[in-house]
Amino acid sequence: MAVIGVGRLGEAHARVLSGMGGVRLSGVYDVRDERAEEVARRYGTTALDSLSRVAEEADAATVVVPTTAHCEVASFTLAQGLHTFVEKPITATVAEADRLIDLSESRSLVLQVGHIERFNGAFRALDGMDITPGFIEAHRLASFDPRGTDVSVVHDLMIHDIDLILRLVRSDLASVDATGVAVISDQVDIANARLRFADGCVANVTASRISLKKMRKLRIFQRDHYVSMDFLAGESEIYRLIDDPGRAGARGLKIPINTGDGRVRHITRQKTSKDRSEPLESELASFVAAVRGDAPTPVTGFDGREALRVSLAVIEQIETNSR
Repeated sequence: MAVIGVGRLGEAHARVLSGMGGVRLSGVYDVRDERAEEVARRYGTTALDSLSRVAEEADAATVVVPTTAHCEVASFTLAQGLHTFVEKPITATVAEADRLIDLSESRSLVLQVGHIERFNGAFRALDGMDITPGFIEAHRLASFDPRGTDVSVVHDLMIHDIDLILRLVRSDLASVDATGVAVISDQVDIANARLRFADGCVANVTASRISLKKMRKLRIFQRDHYVSMDFLAGESEIYRLIDDPGRAGARGLKIPINTGDGRVRHITRQKTSKDRSEPLESELASFVAAVRGDAPTPVTGFDGREALRVSLAVIEQIETNSR
């Protein structure tokens, strides 16, 4: 495997892949030769001097370059027969995403998109649960960092929660309303979106990169369930309203309540154990497994396309409302 683009995140890719069993980090490439050489020395690999060299040396590549170059670089790797992992957002436009999907499908290659929160322990705690949200609230707040300001906070941060929401709500998006403001950078730095789905679910999503304190939380409200996910802690709290506190699976704190109709029901609270695994390592391992044919691609090109499509709709609404 090779890594294309070794800025801060790309270097993290190189670090993880250099220590992954069954994988040889065959090289790293960056438009800045000195940066590629520095990272190559650090992780015991080769600084490749061109994308052509990447195609010669690798079976698969991760693309960790600025979003505006995703389509160009990933199109090259796919055309050269390399299974390709591309960081989010998949591309700058839906048409570009369609191009990558078509290329991967025509060549039977794996195309995976880097929506890393799918691999966070807080989200993985929901595996096996019956999730049918009625209302979702998401807050993703960060302090200002010049990195990533080439795109709006919608593509930088909010798209993480949009991807998760689309994964949780199995219904068509009916409408989008959004507002946002550019405060420090030339792009929108704080945004709020209200997503309405055909099944009646509403998601209220806030993202900011000008906050004093970090927060990455997503809350799900549905009949007899409340789930709070903390992505910074990698933990979730799951509350259930049940009739029989002694039934199997009713773990944790149990609080009796009178529902007003003569019944006494119980609220159970379960806090999941913290997942100590590194989400990036799990994510890249899932890509390797998909390339080997051991597992399906967990975040497909189509998944990335849909998250991008909704993100662009949010940005369009922000622009419309600002006018």
